[in-house]
Amino acid sequence: MAKTDANKADANKTGQRASLVIAGTGVLWVIGLLVGRAVGLETRFLALIDLAALAGFVWALWLIYQTWRARQNNQGH
Repeated sequence: MAKTDANKADANKTGQRASLVIAGTGVLWVIGLLVGRAVGLETRFLALIDLAALAGFVWALWLIYQTWRARQNNQGH
């Protein structure tokens, strides 16, 4: 019983981490683009900011997948 509770707590922490990564990535992405355009960065550097944001969102998707798998394992599937 205690192992299941610990697994649920870990899954919840991973889910919270994923939500923070999504929110943080979105905010940093928008700020990065606004600052980049304000300073006159070249398009290739703005694309680099886009790629970094994409990496953050992919990482969040991976965390969501881990959360889903952990909850499936807790249910006995």
